[in-house]
Amino acid sequence: MAMLKILLVDDDPNIRQLVNLYLEKEGFEVAMATRGDEALKMFKESPPNLMLLDVMLPGMDGWQVCREVRKLSNIPIIMLTAKDETFDKVLGLELGADDYVVKPFEMKELVARIKAVSRRFQAADAPDKELVFPGLTININQYTVKFMGRELEMPPKELELLYFLASHPGQVFTREQLLEQVWGYDYFGDSRTVDVHVKRLREKLGEGESLGWLIKTVWGVGYKFEVK
Repeated sequence: MAMLKILLVDDDPNIRQLVNLYLEKEGFEVAMATRGDEALKMFKESPPNLMLLDVMLPGMDGWQVCREVRKLSNIPIIMLTAKDETFDKVLGLELGADDYVVKPFEMKELVARIKAVSRRFQAADAPDKELVFPGLTININQYTVKFMGRELEMPPKELELLYFLASHPGQVFTREQLLEQVWGYDYFGDSRTVDVHVKRLREKLGEGESLGWLIKTVWGVGYKFEVK
């Protein structure tokens, strides 16, 4: 496996130094930025394999950077922040972040999360990752969803949630299981983020039920992709 290139974005010099030293010791290549606008410029000039992104940044905050990067790429993004509010976690995940680490954090935990999201991202390169249903095609390799002949704009986590559910038709998953399988960690933050993503999928795929499939709520349990 080629060396993983990580873009570390944080305006705290102590955190940059500590994380940089530890990640380089672990065998990662690290580039660093101190401002949000600088990070976005670096990303466009030399795209990394993964981004560690602080929320509170000068120039452009982490939410804005995440939003702009997601317009261009589906690379893994791990948010770094001192905030520990459920709202901030849900917002980051909805904008397309793959994980969320609250400061202060243990370096071993950060490295474990980096490796976990990287494995999931690389798994998307495996062959035969296309699902086809009446009027619906989900391609996880290309990160595309076609519905009724047209390609839908869909953030990575919405697409991954849809793909996961659709790849297990008829199987019921709890919100916690979906967080673990799609976002890649055990129960984290607020399971309402799953509800938000399902709501948005239903809004985009509203005609699916007439075609013989739908994302169904199993009350008191969770969700399943039902094929009639």
